Amino acid sequence: MSETKIAVTAACKRFRETVALDQVSVCFEAGRIHGIIGRNGSGKTVLFKCICGFMSLDAGRIVIDGQAVRTSAPQDIGIIIERPGFIGSCSGWKNLWLLAQLRKRASRQDVAEAIRQVGLDVQSRKAVAKYSQGMRQRLGLAQAIMEKPPLLILDEPMNGLDKQGVADVRALLRDLNQTGTTILLSSHYAEDIDALCDTVHEMDGGRIRPWPG
Repeated sequence: MSETKIAVTAACKRFRETVALDQVSVCFEAGRIHGIIGRNGSGKTVLFKCICGFMSLDAGRIVIDGQAVRTSAPQDIGIIIERPGFIGSCSGWKNLWLLAQLRKRASRQDVAEAIRQVGLDVQSRKAVAKYSQGMRQRLGLAQAIMEKPPLLILDEPMNGLDKQGVADVRALLRDLNQTGTTILLSSHYAEDIDALCDTVHEMDGGRIRPWPG
């Protein structure tokens, strides 16, 4: 039997009159790619933020690798949630190297490798403020993978990418998964989920269920 990487039990989250998570219970096995599909407002991003420790639950429990998640990001997760934020006046390389120096978990070689893996130019000195949306999304993915985390949480990782960019990121995620990385990703688009995921769940109105698609 495969090891459980993430266990969510009876997770509830409310914002005034809006129920974002309604008794969500789901487990994600290690070493697989898991997809969550759903419309805007379905609860996907809230669930991801709670898994990452960015937001606390009103009730319920989330456990990663046997450890309960508190209101701080676990160390060994690569994350893309919402639009990645960078220093616009700096190059992509400089942005990632500054972040790497804060945590001391990625070398210059690791940063360079991550930038190449997502299809960006390591030597470019172009300011991030001049990046296209797709380039920013690629840089965000490079940030998520540069420390070689065993778990990736990716909320809409294909946002802003053109057709080639989508193909590149799909190939990269498959490669990372083949080396043992567990990946949890969300998408509006069924084709992304179909192309990548071993398991698929659908969120709607804060509830989760196996996706019949």
